[in-house]
Amino acid sequence: MTVQNTMTGGRNLRLLAILSALIGFASISTDLYLPAMPTMARALNAGLGATEWTVSGYLVGFCIGQLIWGPVGDRYGRRVPVACGIALFVVGSAACALSPTIWAVIGARVVQALGASAGVVLGRAMIRDLYAGPQAAAMMSTLMTVMAVAPLIGPLLGGQILLIGGWRVIFWCLAGFGILMLAALITLPETLPPRRRQSIGLGEALGRYVALLKHRRILAYTGAGGFFYAGMFAYIAGSPFAYIDYHGLPAQHYGWLFGLNILGIMGANLINARLVHRYGVDAMLKAGIVLAAVSALGVAIASITDFGGLAGLVVTLFFYAAAAGFVIANSITGAMEIVPERSGAVSALVGALQYGSGIFSSLLVGLFADGTPRPMGAIVLVTAIAALLSVMALGRGGHDGV
Repeated sequence: MTVQNTMTGGRNLRLLAILSALIGFASISTDLYLPAMPTMARALNAGLGATEWTVSGYLVGFCIGQLIWGPVGDRYGRRVPVACGIALFVVGSAACALSPTIWAVIGARVVQALGASAGVVLGRAMIRDLYAGPQAAAMMSTLMTVMAVAPLIGPLLGGQILLIGGWRVIFWCLAGFGILMLAALITLPETLPPRRRQSIGLGEALGRYVALLKHRRILAYTGAGGFFYAGMFAYIAGSPFAYIDYHGLPAQHYGWLFGLNILGIMGANLINARLVHRYGVDAMLKAGIVLAAVSALGVAIASITDFGGLAGLVVTLFFYAAAAGFVIANSITGAMEIVPERSGAVSALVGALQYGSGIFSSLLVGLFADGTPRPMGAIVLVTAIAALLSVMALGRGGHDGV
């Protein structure tokens, strides 16, 4: 009997809530402190580029962590590795709060991300443990809709914490969130029974990533999602300065504009959950990438020419971010369905490469930072075109996950 069959009613809702929080660790860890980035730069006497690299540092740790936690979870189950990761997240969050320089913050963000990645990669694998095919994609979209509440209120809450207690308190709040998640983990069932676990060692498991990378469709799914992620992290790294410093938006109001995009993602996830059964994973992924490419062109025009001012940037970014509701769940699910017996490793590989692309885009935003939204807009457009080329490699026909 599967966990899916034994979980009903209140238990099912509790499982949904915990998995949403686990998968949401990445966005929670970043979105809460976004309004504080300009303040951090001034408080630590850091340049705009160096402060934006706190996003890059997080992505470095997140990529490395996923490659490790995936095979660990396939061999030892999900619960214990997740608990170890959350404990590391708490340590990294506290270190961020205590950091005396921006470079110390960047280092602590790496540690924080190493821990957070366990919840994300193994949370996705838990979904694949319980569901398959379009049902898994629909469940992933549902979870992303639920967990979108966190990034929706994160910048708003972060802006208020910044006003009341300063930027360091934001990281103490993240540490507290990790402690609460450790307590909630006690009620989470183990979704990978011993008979389904991989018996190979960690070194051999890491070596098998090379074999996965030789699969054309895995590369296509990863490229589509990865290049889209690159654009998203260019937006995440660049928008606080574009909105607050360039367009003069008060820091405490940044969350409202950021929240608009989250509402778009939530709506797209709900649509995807309804339509993916009818049209298939590939068709919904392609539709999302096309939406992202068209919107990215608008973002680039608004950023480079200042067309529409702040409103022009906000509107085009809204439609670009909304495409995430079609791209993320379907790119991950499509890749995991190719080799379902190694869903943990595939989830880790896809996640690492997707977030890894964000390392370079956020680094580029910081490297070319000139006080305008132009670097952000240009990178969003280039990465969207690359995502479009990647999804074309899937060819025709829908992936029904069966």
